[in-house]
Amino acid sequence: MNKQTPNPGENKHILLITYAVVGMFVCLMGYFGYFLQVQSETVINNSYNARLDSFSDRIIRGKILSNDGRVLAETAVQEDGSEVRTYPYQDLFAHAVGYSDHGKAGLEALANFYLLSSHMNLAEQTLNQLADRKNLGDNVITTLDVDLQQAAQAALGDRKGAVVALEPDTGKILAMVSRPGFDPNTLGQEWETLISGDNTQAQLLNRVSQGVYPPGSTFKIVTALEYIREHPNTWQEFSFDCDGSYEHGDYTISCYHGNAHGHQNLPQAFANSCNGAFASLGLELNLEQMQNLAECLLFNGQLPVSIAYSKSSYAMGTGASDWERLQTAIGQGNTQMTPLHNALLTASIANGGVLMKPYLIDRVETSEGEEVKKFLPATYGELMSASEADALSGMMRQVVTEGTGSAVRTDAYAVAGKTGSAEFEKGKESHAWFTGFAPAEDPKLVVTVLVEEGGSGGREAAPIARALFDLYFSK
Repeated sequence: MNKQTPNPGENKHILLITYAVVGMFVCLMGYFGYFLQVQSETVINNSYNARLDSFSDRIIRGKILSNDGRVLAETAVQEDGSEVRTYPYQDLFAHAVGYSDHGKAGLEALANFYLLSSHMNLAEQTLNQLADRKNLGDNVITTLDVDLQQAAQAALGDRKGAVVALEPDTGKILAMVSRPGFDPNTLGQEWETLISGDNTQAQLLNRVSQGVYPPGSTFKIVTALEYIREHPNTWQEFSFDCDGSYEHGDYTISCYHGNAHGHQNLPQAFANSCNGAFASLGLELNLEQMQNLAECLLFNGQLPVSIAYSKSSYAMGTGASDWERLQTAIGQGNTQMTPLHNALLTASIANGGVLMKPYLIDRVETSEGEEVKKFLPATYGELMSASEADALSGMMRQVVTEGTGSAVRTDAYAVAGKTGSAEFEKGKESHAWFTGFAPAEDPKLVVTVLVEEGGSGGREAAPIARALFDLYFSK
């Protein structure tokens, strides 16, 4: 019998097939590893995942705690074995902590994986399994500060609006209040009323992250930054003579209550929130560069947050009319912004131009208090240069010392900020804004306030921020 000599071409094909199979296997193992380490929590958290039901069948949902260990949410086991999720602070943390009935929202959704995981010791888990008892889920310790949250809610009172406070150098969110709210303890009884089409209060909406509003004069931060970028060496030479209104063709832009500010340089116009000066800037700024800046500052895009949020919008393109340019430059027109986005922009200024990713979960612990996972501050990116941030900080400081932010002026600490009064519908009072940080020379806390139909930002929103600053620096 004649032996056939192996064909070198066939050997080559076999080797190629072998390499391809091995390569696919390696890729598959790599994907499995990536899935387990990165994607598994997201998939398990998905409300369509049936595994969630099996988790709750064998684990008692863990607690959600404040940054000093106070209980914000816990599961009470009744005598008949049924479980009831309770919220000791009632409506105080309604939007930040959320709810786990009728779906999940807030931290109840964000931390669902951790709350339905248990790291009790294996011996105890085995004994519970043999005795048909549930294991205790892990506890989630948040960044939320009860005292600041209470101060924010008390200062906002019964007015509709939002307050958010965070650390600019870490991204920790310390307070998040949205009004009107709801009591998650009675959500089941009130659910149909809350979601009714006849309900115009939108209590379930987290106005901090989901409410979109015209930014009013707080947007002058963006307009000023664009002017500084286009005139890096001469922006301090800008001047404008304000007689209370600015006319361009058939258009007239008035300053708040028609106040005549007189001769203004850029910091003075910013401090006094001079609409005329900033409207004039709107006509000369490069529209393409302005749009690029707005998008670099997170308009029309994603925010680096894990909670539900609405996108802020900046719609002025290169073909914008003069009226649109005038309006957009002063924070009116079609521009819309969430209070959380405004706080992040302010935080980047306070942190030398660098934005830290905001977060609400500090760590995860077992029911016995042993740390399972720690969340550390993370950088999102540089939104502006350090010199630009320094220039804006100086102007925001002047808002408080000489301009519209006098309500937060104090000898105890130095505040830098920007007020805003945003018109949104003819015949209705303006929305009131304040966003700022303190101490101005070494920022530790950012506070952003939005009061719906509050009128003057300096009169209505700034005192709310002052209440949080006072408490923070007294602790």
